[in-house]
Amino acid sequence: MEHTTGIPLLGDKFPQLDVQTTHGKKSIPGDYSGKWFVLFSHPADFTPVCTTEFVGFQQRYSQFKELNCELIGLSVDQVFSHIKWIEWIKENMDVDIEFPVIADTGKVANILGLVHPGAGSNTVRAVFVVDPSGTLRAMVYYPPEMGRNMDEFLRIVKAFQVSEKHGVAMPANWPKNELLGDRVIIPPATDTITAKKRMERAAAGEFECYDWWLCHKQV
Repeated sequence: MEHTTGIPLLGDKFPQLDVQTTHGKKSIPGDYSGKWFVLFSHPADFTPVCTTEFVGFQQRYSQFKELNCELIGLSVDQVFSHIKWIEWIKENMDVDIEFPVIADTGKVANILGLVHPGAGSNTVRAVFVVDPSGTLRAMVYYPPEMGRNMDEFLRIVKAFQVSEKHGVAMPANWPKNELLGDRVIIPPATDTITAKKRMERAAAGEFECYDWWLCHKQV
């Protein structure tokens, strides 16, 4: 059953948001139909960790776009503050922020569970990865003092796309797993007949197995 109130759950349809951004008014997820998007919140404009994060996301923006994935920022700040901060980043760091930033009054933050009780009005560092059908696929929350690793979100989007295309699972640290490198995991057998055939297929060279429940291949 689809979860409909409070913080969205993995597998839910992403909540409908009609928002003001630095690129004008947008309807999310509707305006991004057919695309992946990563929506990330930051505690506030003109703060040091958030500034480094925006630069980091922008420097990888072309890589996200190659994956048919857009970026969307958000904080509980007025659009004027966002615009001035983006101008400051350009003037002082020579980085153009090309993705939109949502100017939230607190409504979106409440819908997505971005404000921790007792922590003031600043949003936490949350990340939502949403697929082309508008379904929430991954969600990560960080405390205010912890800057994010932008390469991890690229990895998440790439991993979902490979998983869906080939019907496989991804090992830890893919594509640089300590045991398998960039190989992927074949979902384990769920009955004895399939388990036996799995090993027969491995012996025939279709893929490799440590055992019937841990088989892997190159894609």
